Amino acid sequence: MSQSTESTTESNPFTKPGFIIAAALVVALIAAAVVIFLLPKGQENAQPAPAESSSAVRANPSASAAAGKSVCGLPAGTEKSLGSAPTSKWELVGRMATPTDPKTFGPGNTDESGFRSCFAQSPTGALYAAVNVAALGSSGSSEIVAKLADKLLVPGTGRDNAMREADTKPASPSATSIQVRGFLIKAYAPSESTVDLAFETNSGALAHLTLSMRWMDGDWKVMPADDGKTYNGPTQIRDLSGFILWSGV
Repeated sequence: MSQSTESTTESNPFTKPGFIIAAALVVALIAAAVVIFLLPKGQENAQPAPAESSSAVRANPSASAAAGKSVCGLPAGTEKSLGSAPTSKWELVGRMATPTDPKTFGPGNTDESGFRSCFAQSPTGALYAAVNVAALGSSGSSEIVAKLADKLLVPGTGRDNAMREADTKPASPSATSIQVRGFLIKAYAPSESTVDLAFETNSGALAHLTLSMRWMDGDWKVMPADDGKTYNGPTQIRDLSGFILWSGV
């Protein structure tokens, strides 16, 4: 993603040490929204890559990825793709509209702090889980950030680095908000899923980013890279061509 020198220095608060785009997904999503907001309007914009077949998903990573009910008892689905927008109920999580179906797709668990987890092992469940992570990230709650890193990232070096980032760079509310505008399930298998989400900022800028999800311990978790980076992108887009339109507001 190219950007003028001026917009990457003084005009961008996220180039300062306390706001560098870092490992925790929460910080990354909000930073991404602000970076996109600051991009020059005339910049060439990328389009989403074509969907991959489910055969592109890596082999079953562990026995915990076997088909079955979620940790809170939501039934697994039999479908292998999602070619149209699901009919969804939406509720605000922070300032972001988020799909909810606690009896079918999730979240099946919501604790007293507002942390949401437990989604169905299906393409729709994976989609709901991905949006849920983004929405929780928009809350600006340090408690939620810590729970995201601890409970919704696949264990390993990447999660360890994300948790360190969450401890050293606590989340804080951002003036820029983001809303889901569309999606693609780029790859799906009961063990892993790749979800591409299109967002719009409150300035009207559009962008997309991709989350790699793994089914583990009865729920969908985000697979971070070893450096803790939990998404591919974000990349600004000109329009929503190629995405399945889907939004709560």
